[in-house]
Amino acid sequence: MTTARDLALVAADPRDGAVVEQGDLSLALAGAELIDLLDAGTLALDGTRLVPDGPAPAGDPLLSEAAQRSADGGPGETVEDWLWRRGRGLAARYRSVLEAEGLLAPERRSRNPLRRQRTAPADPSGVVRAARERWTSGAPVLGALAAAAGLTERGGDEPAGLADDHTAVLAAVLQAVTELAGERQRRTIEAAAFDNIWRGN
Repeated sequence: MTTARDLALVAADPRDGAVVEQGDLSLALAGAELIDLLDAGTLALDGTRLVPDGPAPAGDPLLSEAAQRSADGGPGETVEDWLWRRGRGLAARYRSVLEAEGLLAPERRSRNPLRRQRTAPADPSGVVRAARERWTSGAPVLGALAAAAGLTERGGDEPAGLADDHTAVLAAVLQAVTELAGERQRRTIEAAAFDNIWRGN
């Protein structure tokens, strides 16, 4: 299992009523893929820039897809640029693939078309349980990515035992999530101001 798959499986069944923004999750998944590609030796970091370093990893179609797409950003793409480019719609992509593989039960729609009912993950092979166990066991990378995605509260301290490359990617993920939250807030304020104009306030 890849870090990104573990994160997607955990996020599909959030505990404690966590509300996960799909944009935040997509950025965290892109960061997870990048960490897996760095660990596999497919990419390397030169400062904040990504450079090819080896063949694409085999065995996981989503990670192989990410490796192929890493060339689309051109030589020397920054970690931040990768997160925004690869992250677009990535949470939905993982959901779709994991449902097709039978690892997640399809989401059901309620009578209210604006409300979606999430079902508990199907787990025929124990893969979902293993992903959650890795998360609850305190795996530092998975825990930091889960916090960035909003599955848990973010701690003030940096997780211990991280490689420098991991730390750099996680910092970029947190920065991107913060920027996205700022953009959501800006749009909310603009929408409220527009509503007030129409109401004559």
